[in-house]
Amino acid sequence: METSTTSLGFGAQSARLPIASLLALALAGFVTILTEALPAGLLPQISVGLGISEALAGQFVTIYAIGSLAAAIPLTAATQGVRRRPLLLATLAGFVVANTVTTFSGSFVLTMVARFLAGVSAGLLWALLAGYAARMVPEHQKGRAIAIAMVGTPLALSFGVPAGAFLGNFAGWRTCFGIMSGLALILMVWVRIKMPDYAGQVPNKRLSLGRVFTVAGVRPVLFVVLVFVLAHNILYTYIAPFLAATGMAERIDLVLLVFGVTSLLGIWLVGVLIDRHLRMLTFTSTALFGLAALVLGVAADAPTMVYVAVATWGLAFGGAATLFQTAIAKTAGDVADVAQSMLVTAWNMAIAGGGIIGGVLLDRLGVAAFSPALLILLVATLIVVWAARNHGFPAHQEKDCDL
Repeated sequence: METSTTSLGFGAQSARLPIASLLALALAGFVTILTEALPAGLLPQISVGLGISEALAGQFVTIYAIGSLAAAIPLTAATQGVRRRPLLLATLAGFVVANTVTTFSGSFVLTMVARFLAGVSAGLLWALLAGYAARMVPEHQKGRAIAIAMVGTPLALSFGVPAGAFLGNFAGWRTCFGIMSGLALILMVWVRIKMPDYAGQVPNKRLSLGRVFTVAGVRPVLFVVLVFVLAHNILYTYIAPFLAATGMAERIDLVLLVFGVTSLLGIWLVGVLIDRHLRMLTFTSTALFGLAALVLGVAADAPTMVYVAVATWGLAFGGAATLFQTAIAKTAGDVADVAQSMLVTAWNMAIAGGGIIGGVLLDRLGVAAFSPALLILLVATLIVVWAARNHGFPAHQEKDCDL
């Protein structure tokens, strides 16, 4: 057996991680996020191609989110006993089918059905990723493994969506979805060759959804996910009108680039420290996000301060998914996949809630209401993280690691 060590990208000498397998999971996350977000950069082309309004084209994203929201919990619960690799391959096959149909379909209704299928596949895949990564490594490396598996998310948002929009202008929007289908097909081969397989839960170890929800620490983590991500999406969804109100409407692309770059830095830092300092990192991320919200509230008329605040926000948010998925994976233990499906549902509820609540705030009170709303949500997050010192975001694990 090979016992050599290697210096990992996260900066520490440790037992060799199964990098090829973890990167396959990262690419699966990349495909999932890019399939979801790609239409946002291609709305005019989709509108012309299908003969529909841009508002209808925007429902490509909505129906995808509905599929994820509807499928994550019931599908994950129903497939607890299925072996993990065949289940992962089935989710990827869903992306192949959905993106292929989207590539060639001339029917809006058929394309929406395909997008719903893609969302269903995404809901199940997100429930699988963190638990799959955690099973590949010993306990002290679980956080780092999940961080690698999650790196595809910020990469897709930071570079994949802009690249897709650029390609769509030259080669057409259907080509972009065709490429996504081919990428998912290649990934299926990679998974079949490189990924280890694991058994599903045996019947006597499966818990009902209600039992999983009452596992100590699960509810605090889910609350933190819901509230933290809700705060993020209120601002992220309406960043364009926020910037317009501050006289920076022409700089939205640069602002989002700053957010994307610092998000990558955030996930790297989380990857370095998460196995020893999960609780501290969650506190720090929430506090940094709160600081950014405060600066945006009091100094939005100063472009330099806006860039600083957005950079801080990106740094805080970049590793959030890894923090929350690691927290619930460690908290839920053998029922992590079901707990992860609840996290996926909470995350998608926060996305929808951000659009609704942010829209109400914008219409009734204007962008000036964003900062106070975010601060209220983030203070609530800090309180729950602090209270969950025994289960969810335990303090004792960090003390043990520092010994």
